[in-house]
Amino acid sequence: MSGASSSAADINTGGVARAAPPGTTSCDGSTRSGSAIDSATGANGKRPRILYLSFYFPPSRASGVFRASATANHLAGAGWDVTVLTAPREFFTHYLSGASDETLEATVDPRVHIERPSMNMRHWETDLRKFGALRANFPLIADRLHAAVQNRIFPEPYLGWIPSVLRTALRLHREQRFDLVLATGNPFVSFAAARALGRLLRVPYVVDYRDAWTMNQFTEELSVPEGGTAMRWEGKVLRDAAEIVFVNDGMRRWHAERYPYAAERMQVVPNGWEPEIMGRPEFVVPDPDVPLRFAYLGTVTSYLPLDVLFDGWRRARQHPLLAGAELNIYGHLGFFPDNAPPLRQRIEQERDEGVHYRGAFGKATAASVYAQTDALVLCVPGARYVTSGKVFEYMASGKPVVSVHEPEIAAAEVLSGYPLWFAGARLDTESVAHSFVQAAKAARDLDRDTHEAALRHAQTYTRAATLGPWEARLRRLAEGAR
Repeated sequence: MSGASSSAADINTGGVARAAPPGTTSCDGSTRSGSAIDSATGANGKRPRILYLSFYFPPSRASGVFRASATANHLAGAGWDVTVLTAPREFFTHYLSGASDETLEATVDPRVHIERPSMNMRHWETDLRKFGALRANFPLIADRLHAAVQNRIFPEPYLGWIPSVLRTALRLHREQRFDLVLATGNPFVSFAAARALGRLLRVPYVVDYRDAWTMNQFTEELSVPEGGTAMRWEGKVLRDAAEIVFVNDGMRRWHAERYPYAAERMQVVPNGWEPEIMGRPEFVVPDPDVPLRFAYLGTVTSYLPLDVLFDGWRRARQHPLLAGAELNIYGHLGFFPDNAPPLRQRIEQERDEGVHYRGAFGKATAASVYAQTDALVLCVPGARYVTSGKVFEYMASGKPVVSVHEPEIAAAEVLSGYPLWFAGARLDTESVAHSFVQAAKAARDLDRDTHEAALRHAQTYTRAATLGPWEARLRRLAEGAR
């Protein structure tokens, strides 16, 4: 492990569902009888064994879940023995009401073994009967003391997950040695745990930045105090990591400038899409006698530039090509139940302009939802360091894509070369309206050659294409640790 020592850790211990092969463990953690899987093995004849720390994992419906589950699935399919440590199920189903999607569990490869270490739920607990004496009688004092201790150790409310993670990891390692630890963030306590385990187990660890830790990706400003606890932790984690992975090159460059001593170990692993879920769309030209159907698919949040989207839509709908056209919105409204009412109200204000909220959909039904649309709307917040996960599925549909976002975000790098991409030079009403009209014309004039060219571009971003080179690097790290 690069830069790691053998001293004590800084934190103390305190798709599509498939039949499981014999000798594997299902996604709910139950062991299946039978012999071991005959899979790809390392140079010494043993399958590489990886411990994957992913707090958000199915049944969570957080946006980062798709990258996490795809990573676990790809490694399992490539012959790895994969163990995932994730949050307790009740965190998603009870403490974060409405934040789970049980259909996502069917997309996890049954060869992936999942453990759910317990967690101190103090930050989310609202049942007074479960409060301690100090918190029940002196809540303000208790909260201040708790916050002070937490900020001194590690400034994230998920800190209470770490003790059980370390205990579980040590138990599993004693039963069968891990060759590599991989952690994905957020939350970034998983990074701290990976560093601790790297030292305790004397194996290399890798960290995967789905999001930025100390930088606000939407404002491009620091999100933590300069030189504070979080920043010191990030410096230590990156100093000792065997590899550091980012979802786009903008994030890699930002971190390379701030932590130049780790720059040569920084890599980019883009998100992607799953052919086994999306399939291969047929070439279909919209019925000329039926109004066009545009669609936004994904979680709707207050961070989206909805006002610009709807203003541009209203103006574009005055064009004959968009006469009677619909803008259908599919997905959850916010990440938590109290986010939904204001977002639903905002969408409802546009009903007379053909805007409709169609509700959420399961991952397994995504292909059918895309098939019901003629063109797609990529409406995302943020600046240069933002890459939407949906952009990859959008391209895999082979349909026109309208961009409603700042022109220089990282998602634009992915769409560059996609022949059915329509984006303005600015994020304003006129540019968005013009893009809608261009996309409408493209949908009406679509030919098979253009459709096939769009699918070829999308093929460069399948999960196999994006994760394959990374898996090879992880394998070399694992084999080097044996």
